[in-house]
Amino acid sequence: MQHSPLDYQSLAVRGVQALQPYQPGKPIDELERELGIRNSLKLASNENPLGPSPRALAAMAPAMKSLELYPDGGGYRLKAALAKQLGVSPAQITLGNGSNDVLDIIGRCFLDAGGGAVFSEHAFAVYPIVTQSIGAELQVAAALSPDHPGMPYGHDLAAMQARVDDRTRVVFIANPNNPTGTWLSTDALQAFLQALPPRIIVVLDEAYIEYVAREDVLPGALVWLDAFPNLIVTRTFSKIYGLAGLRVGYAVSSPAIADLLNRVRQPFNVNALALVAAEAALSDEAHLRHSAANNVSGLQQWSVACSGEGWGHIPSIGNFITVDTGRTAAPVYEALLREGVIVRPVANYGLPRHLRITIGTEAQNTRCIQALRKVLAELPPDGEA
Repeated sequence: MQHSPLDYQSLAVRGVQALQPYQPGKPIDELERELGIRNSLKLASNENPLGPSPRALAAMAPAMKSLELYPDGGGYRLKAALAKQLGVSPAQITLGNGSNDVLDIIGRCFLDAGGGAVFSEHAFAVYPIVTQSIGAELQVAAALSPDHPGMPYGHDLAAMQARVDDRTRVVFIANPNNPTGTWLSTDALQAFLQALPPRIIVVLDEAYIEYVAREDVLPGALVWLDAFPNLIVTRTFSKIYGLAGLRVGYAVSSPAIADLLNRVRQPFNVNALALVAAEAALSDEAHLRHSAANNVSGLQQWSVACSGEGWGHIPSIGNFITVDTGRTAAPVYEALLREGVIVRPVANYGLPRHLRITIGTEAQNTRCIQALRKVLAELPPDGEA
């Protein structure tokens, strides 16, 4: 018996019907398969160019002998290591399959069709995905203007506070922000938290905090957990720790909120290799320092190049820089692919002229700068064939 085709989109919940899939950075294998080139360079996904900690790699070897067993569903050892390093209780930690998973858990725990989430224009794409998939209202605050003297394209906390209303359940803030690299000072964030009603969950996404070298941002939001019980801080092992392929992140909150999040968390959401690798990576301070130092020098290398070439860019304290190409960026991105260099177009973030470029090693940065210089010199201006 043949059935008539169904309109399956109409069967999906309303928020999902209007969603667009998340677009990750283009994989190296895909580029080389499509264009038949070799030795491609990926600077698209804010990965650590130095790779994972040697201690993490060593820790996975014995764990691979027991892959027939489920991982520790509670993540006891990793939670204990995190608690010791961060000065919190294990009862305050929720583990996730990357911090994206934790953000989704937060949304499923605190958002519904009657609520809303506030976040900034040009903020991380997962915030609207989480909000919209649940059917909650997107409450998007305009970012600071491109010509703002202090923080172009940055979060406007006054505008965000103005978007808070009776429907608001969650506020998402990334510090530093992705994809702009902009940041908020400790004083500004603390004042913002004090101004919000305690019924609103505030999520401070600190995926890039280990790269930060500014005293007015460090040590991060964990120090406020006692003062603000409505605060959740999310972090990840995908960036400076170099474990993006294993997918492990975490949230730190009050024990009461962590208890709720762990009710929603899927069983065994962090795999066995990720658990042992993350625990080992935490103890490798030398790798962390090396990675941070490489990033500082790489940001300086890019800043000098942008100034010398006359390229506009957004000031960044993450492990990436967002460059204004001076034209629609999509053709620049495509031309860079043909040079074997993968970066990230960010038109989907409301930045159609910009490319987000991960900080690599000195040699990788040099290659990308040279390729960008070549491409911009060869491409015709916007509107010309």
